[in-house]
Amino acid sequence: MARDEQAENRHEKLNALRQQGIDPYGGTQAVQKGCSIKQLVERYVEGEAVATAGRLTAKRGHGGLSFADLRDASSKVQLCLKQDRLGEKECSLFQHLDLGDIIGVAGTLFQTKTGEVTIQVLTLTLLAKALRPLPEKWHGLKDVEIRYRKRYLDLIANEPVRTIFLQRSRLLSSLRAALEQRRFIEVETPMMHDIPGGAAGEPFVTHHKALDLDLYLRLAPELHLKRLLVGGLDRVYEINRSFRNEGLSTRHNPEFTMLEAYEAYGNMASMMRLVEELICEAATAVVGSLQFEYQGQPIDLTLPWDRVSFAETMERMGLTPTSSEAEIQRVLEARGMKVKGLTRSQLVRLVEQLFDPKTRTKPLFVTDYWTELSPLAKSQPGNAIIADRFELFLGGMEVANAYSELNDPIEQRRRFEAQLEAAGVKGKNRKIDEDFVEALEYGMPPAGGLGVGIDRLAMLLLNQASIKDVILFPLLKPDAQGQGA
Repeated sequence: MARDEQAENRHEKLNALRQQGIDPYGGTQAVQKGCSIKQLVERYVEGEAVATAGRLTAKRGHGGLSFADLRDASSKVQLCLKQDRLGEKECSLFQHLDLGDIIGVAGTLFQTKTGEVTIQVLTLTLLAKALRPLPEKWHGLKDVEIRYRKRYLDLIANEPVRTIFLQRSRLLSSLRAALEQRRFIEVETPMMHDIPGGAAGEPFVTHHKALDLDLYLRLAPELHLKRLLVGGLDRVYEINRSFRNEGLSTRHNPEFTMLEAYEAYGNMASMMRLVEELICEAATAVVGSLQFEYQGQPIDLTLPWDRVSFAETMERMGLTPTSSEAEIQRVLEARGMKVKGLTRSQLVRLVEQLFDPKTRTKPLFVTDYWTELSPLAKSQPGNAIIADRFELFLGGMEVANAYSELNDPIEQRRRFEAQLEAAGVKGKNRKIDEDFVEALEYGMPPAGGLGVGIDRLAMLLLNQASIKDVILFPLLKPDAQGQGA
């Protein structure tokens, strides 16, 4: 039967149910579902009265005895429906059910001769009639764009996809638990800013009509979180949504999730210890081990992790922060690096070419960035041109960034001014965040700050090659109907 015919047939069944006085969408009565189907099966007790609900995924049998499969996000259970145990109305209802319909059942548990846990159905309720048939041979689809655009179908049909997002939730729970155990408190900061700041990148612009004010979706929550350190909240973190008006790739989505944590009286070294602990605990919670595989590459999180100095590596090539942009470009291009179009402030992007972290089994801390590449970080004592900063690379990707936070308001203003001057025409609409500088003037304690890319960490721990596979609704190019994500 063609899909259009199937849809028409389902509409006919819908109308027939309504004519029988059956609400095909469950009415307003709550459904009693005390546990997941997986728990129901695992806690099996012969003859126990149970009630559950889920999606009908299989029907078989005829006449007085039928079987069906009921599935929720956790697992499936077999249903047994005997005509002499059900009323005439419910038998008729079962005949009008299609695969994909959502139903509630109540009955008693038993095991078949093959040992399969089964519910002997005594009552049956239709909770939602599916008017479209589920896609056939869903696993064989080659167009992954359809999976991303219709993620709800992907979740219905592909158990591994459901597992990925359940594990992503477990990752977030692990990070929260670890931070709260270390006396960090979770906070929320604005997603709309009147001045874009806290990170490099092109912001999304929106407009507030009542105030006639242009606002920017946040690039990062950093400057607001540091205001809270000024206010006396010594350990804060936010699992936040941030936005960059930039391109799409397997590692980039314009809307992404970050963990940012700030610890008063901490520094880069304390953030290094923190990120080691957070990632090791998350790997144990999600993967069950500190050793796992990412896209064919073995990963070993066992401490200690590798370290390399950006400044020393550049110096061995004859480059220092005082080198001209032309000289930097000449030396790096001579070594086969792609630097075309990069400004001095974007040199940090060369790290993957400099150290080839893809080939490393161990995580890699890259330290000693030039201060000019780190406008919000303190310089190292006695060495004003080198920042007290690291970036963490794992599986070939940058997954974390941290530094000893700059808390000198005079130096912070000078760096902001230098940024604007370096931006030239491109920065003509930017301005200094005077409120943040004023907050520093009231005194911010020395602090360490850490940012972790949640989406990339999820890619690594869940062995997914594309960021789209760990984001439920990634941004996509418009389809033939002009619709995006």
